[in-house]
Amino acid sequence: MCVSHARYRPASLAGALAAEACRAHPQAWNGPERVAGRAGHGVMAATDPESIVREEAERIAPQLVALRRDIHRRPELAFEEHATAARVAAGLAALGIPARTGVGRTGVVGVIEGGRAGPTLLIRADMDALPILEQTGLPYASETPGTMHACGHDLHTTTLIGAAAVLRRLAPTLAGRVVLVFQPAEEILEGAAAMIADGVLAEHRPDYALGFHNWPYQPVGTLAYVNGACQAASDAFDIVFRGRSGHAAHPDQAVDPIVGAAFFIGQLQTLVSREVNPLSPAVATVGHIQGGTVRNIIPDSVTLKGTVRTLDAVARDAVEAGMRRLLAGMEAGLRLPSELAYARKVPPLVNDAALLGRIVGTMRAAFGAAAVSEGAASMGAEDFACFADAVPAAHLRIGSGAPGRKDALHNSGYAPDEGSITVGVRALSHAALDLLR
Repeated sequence: MCVSHARYRPASLAGALAAEACRAHPQAWNGPERVAGRAGHGVMAATDPESIVREEAERIAPQLVALRRDIHRRPELAFEEHATAARVAAGLAALGIPARTGVGRTGVVGVIEGGRAGPTLLIRADMDALPILEQTGLPYASETPGTMHACGHDLHTTTLIGAAAVLRRLAPTLAGRVVLVFQPAEEILEGAAAMIADGVLAEHRPDYALGFHNWPYQPVGTLAYVNGACQAASDAFDIVFRGRSGHAAHPDQAVDPIVGAAFFIGQLQTLVSREVNPLSPAVATVGHIQGGTVRNIIPDSVTLKGTVRTLDAVARDAVEAGMRRLLAGMEAGLRLPSELAYARKVPPLVNDAALLGRIVGTMRAAFGAAAVSEGAASMGAEDFACFADAVPAAHLRIGSGAPGRKDALHNSGYAPDEGSITVGVRALSHAALDLLR
């Protein structure tokens, strides 16, 4: 399945990026000796791979920023990333990287074959945007009302395209291959599972998986990592309390589901505070409640929707079991039956200790020890966890905080520092070089 991209200018930007790389480094595919300098004059370029990564990432930075801004202007929601996928496919094709589209509905997978046999490294970037009305006022702000790249997936997509350009140039030096996964629908935690169901792991059988996320809570130019679980498991629950309607003045003749729902919300927090180990983080949040029509009628039903976040299996099991027990008790004690739909969306994202340690060492060598720090786990969820559940994996945080700003993810004014793209390109490329030596 291929997606047409002829109508989109960003595709030509990605293609121009690749074409320029080919023009500037025509002999790169067979081992570069002399390449075009930044001003177009013949100069001796770096020949060691680590220096080539830095030089190439800096050289293509302006094209990558332009590509990111074009993607930012045209954000697409989960499983609607048709134009974004087309831009990605065009960029990979121009780089001479074979790719398959339509993987997991709107995902794209490209493969870079190294010069020698070796392990397979999967690198994943997500592509989808959020249903948020952008308020940044930037000249390249979203042109799609109510949709915005407020989590920086435009940065991620662009960063992986940039890394693909660098690694394609260095392909003859690699022992193994790189699988480039451009994933849809991370924001609804369904894209990774869709791509896995479509065979991305079965077909390519990666030995390692590498994920990353821009991180506005630390300054651009820095990186962070978390040992062990770095992102939480995410479970979703929907509850319908079935009461019996009646007049508000005669509650004894009704069964009030609003009182029951209020009781449940309060008791839900005791599952976290009294049944989960205090040293094991857990969050149970009700984010939606709906019931009733007017002030003097007790309704027949109330609906709750919420989420549970945990970092380990014991806490995850405890909260779900406690919730089911609580609802059963309410049916007996409050005469209030209920219907529970409980879905385990994604597991916690757990970094493989050996792989993460190796990559952290590589990052410190490339960027300096002061630029790489250990961070804290987040109770936010990330469906890269589905890859990490199947393959030894590591997840990096790439600082995107702009000087003088205090940005936050999923905010309508989110404006990350675009310098994080170059840092990300270098980080992914250095990691690949180290793992595929």
